[in-house]
Amino acid sequence: MSAGMQSLRQYAVELQETLGALPLSAVDRAVTRLFTAWCDRNQVFIMGNGGSAATALHMAADLSKNTAVPGFPRLRAVSFNDNMALFSALGNDTAYDLVFREQVLTYVDANDVVVAISASGNSSNVLKAAATARELGATTIGMSGYYGGKLAEMVDIPIVVPNHSIEQIEDLHMMLEHMITASVRAAIQYAVKRAA
Repeated sequence: MSAGMQSLRQYAVELQETLGALPLSAVDRAVTRLFTAWCDRNQVFIMGNGGSAATALHMAADLSKNTAVPGFPRLRAVSFNDNMALFSALGNDTAYDLVFREQVLTYVDANDVVVAISASGNSSNVLKAAATARELGATTIGMSGYYGGKLAEMVDIPIVVPNHSIEQIEDLHMMLEHMITASVRAAIQYAVKRAA
């Protein structure tokens, strides 16, 4: 077996092992809270840097589109990474550490949901925004890896991927995003059928 094939198989094995060790009770709590946000017409805001920014964008799109039921209110999910004009202005005119916090101050209300994604759990701009969101009375959900970092200690619902490979953590954050979206969609569809 080539070194490349051995590396590929090892990666797949590690991914499968971590998938089996995901904290599903925490994921279920996040699903329940996002479903409640739909019920109460609260907004969901999502953020992250680098690969986590891509996951934040993807999650906002999925929660907004894939949970929609014709004739019923929609779950309003937005990524703080969407508005590059605002993002870059904040980074340039204030500090990169504040690019998410300033948006929290502008958009987040009490009872909204803020999803903070950081593979290390220690991205300072994400931490500052999560802290501010809690001060405003929002529910905070943190998705991190390794041992959770500071993010896991400060959010209401920590979801820690127990893995030490940045690539695998980011892979599993994307899988978690899809799992959460599918579960929220199922909860909304069930609620709609019961209301019919």
